[in-house]
Amino acid sequence: MRLADFIKRDMEAIVSEWEAFAATQLPAAADMNSLALRDHVELLLRAIVKDITSPQSEKEREQKSKGRAARPIEARNTEAETHALLRAQGGFTMSQLVAEYRSLRASVLRLWTKACHPSAIDPGDVYRFNEEIDKAIAESVAFFSAQIESERNLFLGMLGHDMKTPLQVIQFTAMYLSRLDVGTDVSTCATRLSRSVHQLKAFLDDLIGFNRINLGLGITISPAAVDLAEAFSAELEQLRMANPDGKIELEVSGDVSGVWDINRLNQLLGNLVVNALKYGASTSPVKVVLSGLAVEVTVSVHNRGPRIEQSALAQIFKPLKRGLHHQAKGSNGSMGLGLYIAREIAIAHHGDISAASDENETVFKVRLPRLSDEGRP
Repeated sequence: MRLADFIKRDMEAIVSEWEAFAATQLPAAADMNSLALRDHVELLLRAIVKDITSPQSEKEREQKSKGRAARPIEARNTEAETHALLRAQGGFTMSQLVAEYRSLRASVLRLWTKACHPSAIDPGDVYRFNEEIDKAIAESVAFFSAQIESERNLFLGMLGHDMKTPLQVIQFTAMYLSRLDVGTDVSTCATRLSRSVHQLKAFLDDLIGFNRINLGLGITISPAAVDLAEAFSAELEQLRMANPDGKIELEVSGDVSGVWDINRLNQLLGNLVVNALKYGASTSPVKVVLSGLAVEVTVSVHNRGPRIEQSALAQIFKPLKRGLHHQAKGSNGSMGLGLYIAREIAIAHHGDISAASDENETVFKVRLPRLSDEGRP
C-alpha cells in the first residue's frame, strides 16, 4: 500500500496518536480539549498527501531541501504556519512544537510498516514523506519564532511606556527629599535613590531604543539648536552623582554649538561614559574630549585599562555583547545594549562611531556632522 493511500485510510488512528502525544506537552496542553490538541493535524496530513503524490523534478527537490520551495504569491499561510501560530498563542515552546512533528513522523512510519508487508514499502514514499515533514518543521519554526518575537517586542514596548511615569515620580521625590533640611541620613538615602533611578532610566531608554530598532522604527531624533559644551557639562554632572566612585573630566575646544537632538546625544554620552567607568582603571579618570571642527563635531571618550582585543572590538557595537570583561566593576547585570544604542544614535545623526584600543588607553570616537534645522547634514 502506498503511503499516501495509507494516510488517507488510517487518518483517524494517526490523528489519535498525535492527540495523545500533544496532551503530554505540559503545562500548555493541560487545559486543552481534544479539538485544540488535534489542531490542524488532519489538514496538515492532507497537504502532505497532496505533495507526496504530486510530480517533483530534481530541481524542485533540491530547492525544497534548501527551504526554497516555490510558493504562489497569493498563497495564504500554510497549514504548518497556522499550526505554529496557534501553538505559540497556546503557550507551547519551540521544543514542544518540533517534538510534535518528530512524534508524527515516527507514528506514521510505524503504523504504515505495521499495516504493510515489508516488500510493499516504497522507499521513495519514505523519502518524500520525510521531505514534507522537514518542510513543515521549517515553516512552523520560522512562523513560531516570528510570532514570539512580535509578542516580545510588544511586551517590551508596553513595559518601557508604563515604567516611565513611576520612574519620574520616584526621581522627583528623591530630588525633593534631598533638598529638605531633615538630616544627613535622609539626604544620603535620597542621593542613593536618585542615583539608582538615573541608572534604571538609562537602562530603560536603551531597552526602548533596542525595541524600536527591532520593530523597524529606528532611533528617532528631534534636532534643535544646542551648545554641546553646556549640555554635556550638565549631563556629566548627573553621571558623577550616579557614579560617585568614578572620575570624569571634560575637555572642550572649538565651536561645539549646532543642531542636534540633545536628549539622544546625552543618552549616547552616558552610555559611553558608563562603559568607560565599568571597564577602565579606577585609578585614572575617564576623559571626554569635545572638539568643534569646520563641518563636524567629534566626541571622544578615553579611559585607561586592559587592552580590548581586536576580535572583541569587531563585535563591540553588536547588541547583547558585553565584551571580554564580564566581571567588570559595577556591571550590575548589564544586557550589553549601551554601545549598540550609542551607534544607532550616531547613525541617526548621519554620523558614525568607532573604537580603538591599545596598551595605553581605549578610545570611543563619535563624529557628528553639523546638521541643518531640518536635521540634515
